[in-house]
Amino acid sequence: MTLHAHLLDSLGLALTSGRYPPGTVLRLDELTTKYGVSRTVGREAVRVLEALKMVRSRPKIGLIVLPIAEWNLFDPQLIRWRLAGSDRAELLRQLSQLRAAVEPVAAGLAATNASDEQRGELLRLADEMRKHAIAGDTPAFVEADVAFHRQVFVASGNDLFVHVGEVTAEVLHGRAELQLMPPNLQTTALDWHGLEAEAISQGNAAEAERVSRCIVLDSAAELDRLLKP
Repeated sequence: MTLHAHLLDSLGLALTSGRYPPGTVLRLDELTTKYGVSRTVGREAVRVLEALKMVRSRPKIGLIVLPIAEWNLFDPQLIRWRLAGSDRAELLRQLSQLRAAVEPVAAGLAATNASDEQRGELLRLADEMRKHAIAGDTPAFVEADVAFHRQVFVASGNDLFVHVGEVTAEVLHGRAELQLMPPNLQTTALDWHGLEAEAISQGNAAEAERVSRCIVLDSAAELDRLLKP
């Protein structure tokens, strides 16, 4: 890991954990001294944090930590930092709620707008998921699952939905990294992914939306069960 990446991760985790609450003034000189990096490295990290709207630079004052409501909460990097913190359970629930609100609509649109190539790819990915589940290969299963849902959002034809697709990817990766996957991957969800791919392939928007809703609601319920103490 480069010095820039190390500093950025350190600051990102500190901000998302609440170590530097909103309104805190951070000074570049103090940060570079604390983390043992050059001012150039420090400025590069600060630029990223400013782009994420986590801090704002004020001349002659320093860096002001902004309220979380102003942060670019859909950014995958910011989601990863938050998932590493103590509020990961609540964040995963919120992300699942967002997914449930948007993904079924995206699936319906995909049934109407997807290209022949995209329809074929969804069928292939559904088969890949089943193959990896049967083999018990969780990492490969997760990658196929992520690719499947990304493809649904892309195939919807709505550019804004593509960004939500990245949120879904972080939810799926985050669950795997936090060991919040069901112990047996051979569930009805596998059948639903196949049915969704078939509905999109056949241009059946109502069925694609219905099955997608089953997938996301089942995933949310499973997550709630696994998060219970």
